[in-house]
Amino acid sequence: MSVAESLAEKDFAELTQPYRRELLVHCYRMLGSPHDAEDLVQETLLRAWRGWAGFEGRSSMRTWLYRIATNACLNALESRERRVLPSGLLAPSEDEHFDVEAAWADSTWIQPLPDVSTPEAIMLDRSGTRLAMVAALQTLSARERAAVILHDVVKLTSAEVAEALDTTTAAVNSALQRARGRLAEAEPHEDEIVEPTDPACRAAIEAYVEAFHTADIPMLVGLLRQDVSIEMPPVPTWFAGIDDVAGFLTSRVVTHAGRWHLLPTSANGQPAAAAYVLDSEGVYRAHGLHVLTVTRTGISRIVAFRDTSLFPVFGLPREVLTGVR
Repeated sequence: MSVAESLAEKDFAELTQPYRRELLVHCYRMLGSPHDAEDLVQETLLRAWRGWAGFEGRSSMRTWLYRIATNACLNALESRERRVLPSGLLAPSEDEHFDVEAAWADSTWIQPLPDVSTPEAIMLDRSGTRLAMVAALQTLSARERAAVILHDVVKLTSAEVAEALDTTTAAVNSALQRARGRLAEAEPHEDEIVEPTDPACRAAIEAYVEAFHTADIPMLVGLLRQDVSIEMPPVPTWFAGIDDVAGFLTSRVVTHAGRWHLLPTSANGQPAAAAYVLDSEGVYRAHGLHVLTVTRTGISRIVAFRDTSLFPVFGLPREVLTGVR
């Protein structure tokens, strides 16, 4: 590599690094998986590097990178099934005695995205990354998804979105109108949601963790809204309503004190907890990641991802020794 090429590579790395996190979040919104998003960010940066010499600065660096990332995502989506949550496939169940091991291997499930603690990243991650919104985005066509994310979340103009998607401004505005109508009821009203930094939210997640540790059923049920739901991908069965959710949790999950050890964390701009279950050797083994939607009137949704491959993605240990609280 020549000195000029070395300097060009250094300039490229320094100029693109500030956009890496938001490109990851953008690809996650498009694809619904942090694993897939990371792959697409790498592809985006590779494409950008190859085209670096031809970047003329007619648009901003940010807009240019988003254009590349969006087209990489659109190409990837041509050969991939859309990701879903169980509530997007089936009606809720009333059978708490279902087979919890009956996972659907053929379905491609939405996965949670780890949060980053910097103030800029926190605001970025809360904007359109809540699980309900990500799930709703996956129901749109790929190009509708791209249009609404680029315009309403990334804040590009309709003309910039049209250029990124190689279409007209009129076509973009039409896609936005269709997409917004389908997203309108994707999640609770913003004024109902309690942010993870809110004391009420912190109190709710602390009580949730304690209720699992001690098998305190009244405490656990008291945290839930009447319309609460629980999903457990890759298990397709899910429950809605406090009676069915509480019945399932008390009869099949929180059965006795000491069975569970939970570590608070956060995902998708929401409070979360890594769940470990006690095995016969006295070790708490990774079991799943619970992502909670907390509102002013209680927990409205629990998505318990039974996917231990997520633990390293979140920087979490796969096991915890007995007695560690």
